[in-house]
Amino acid sequence: MSKQGYYGDFGGMYIPEILTTTIEELISEFYKAKEDPSFWKEYTDLMSDYSCRPTPLTFAGNLTRHFGGAKIYIKREDLNHTGAHKANNVIGQGLLVKRMGKTRVIAETGAGQHGVATATMAAKFGFECTIYMGEVDVHRQRPNVFWMERLGAKVVPVREGSRILKDAINEALRDWVSNMDTTHYVLGTACGPHPFPEMVSWFQSIIGKEAREQILNIEGKLPSRIYACVGGGSNAMGIFSGFFDDPVDLVGVEAGGLGLDTGHHASRLKSDDASPGVAQGYKTYFLQDSDGQMKETHSVAAGLDYIGVSPILANLKETGRVRFEAATDREVVETLSLTIRKEGLIPALESTHGFVQAFKEAPELPPEDSIIINQSGRGDKDIFTIADAFNDPAWQEFIKTKAEEYNA
Repeated sequence: MSKQGYYGDFGGMYIPEILTTTIEELISEFYKAKEDPSFWKEYTDLMSDYSCRPTPLTFAGNLTRHFGGAKIYIKREDLNHTGAHKANNVIGQGLLVKRMGKTRVIAETGAGQHGVATATMAAKFGFECTIYMGEVDVHRQRPNVFWMERLGAKVVPVREGSRILKDAINEALRDWVSNMDTTHYVLGTACGPHPFPEMVSWFQSIIGKEAREQILNIEGKLPSRIYACVGGGSNAMGIFSGFFDDPVDLVGVEAGGLGLDTGHHASRLKSDDASPGVAQGYKTYFLQDSDGQMKETHSVAAGLDYIGVSPILANLKETGRVRFEAATDREVVETLSLTIRKEGLIPALESTHGFVQAFKEAPELPPEDSIIINQSGRGDKDIFTIADAFNDPAWQEFIKTKAEEYNA
């Protein structure tokens, strides 16, 4: 950081004055925890016996043979408790909430994985929990809504704006301003005002620490490239952080939607449709027009259709340390099908964006090289979206029959 909370020209803490004391308390507790070795040990011990860490690094032998280039390894964050990397962050923040003596947590969620993880953490630690979710995402991620509610969380559909992730964040911030004495906002990605980008990245760095040690144990050398999807940026920051000081290419893959030339996408760092601005408490690249009005976004993956991106990744784009690409919806569906058939793995639609670019580039690399793809989540949460994308007639008949049974 060039100064606290900034990464080059990006980041900062653009918040209403009423939140200043609450944010300063969070900053203080976070840095105390960061400097306390016993906190990281408590965190990793809990992640080990509650969330099955370390997650494995799986050699994708069939895909490697299929493409005929570099050896393909997959970091299995889908095997984390609740099915995604999100547990890494929420468990860490939950421990901070206990230190601060607060009794309620709130969160935003798009794909629903962060919402499920937050609701799980709240159930374990005994916190009251409210989850804000855009109405569009409530419909397309109904299985996750079901589990959040079963875990005891109140799920609030957001019906304003585009009714997706950015609108859920806005509602969560409004709640926090009104209830900050008892409530902590468990922001789900490496965005927002300081200290959230740094704090979320720190908890997610467990991914990169593990992956680096694992690949060295398996291959005896570093990989050539690391691939991760990029929405807000938490899973990418998690795995990239283990390799920042190494001569390893880092590739972030955004949501190309219907194509970067269509305007129906969520690419902030690869497309020309985004520009630096300030919103939701921080400065970064936003998909906005010349008047600063936020544009509509689109992605087959609910967790990637955010208007902004981590200020840390924005700075890494400027410095050239991370290369950014974009994958279209069509490429994602095709790549998901191939991965399922070749390896028996079902990555989330979000994670599959990273697979798309890795599969394009793996054949270009020599067979003695290796690459790592971060499978940040599992795809069973996406069954409705995936079945629709595959146009599966048996699934359509199942849904029709179920609807008829409910209406009978």
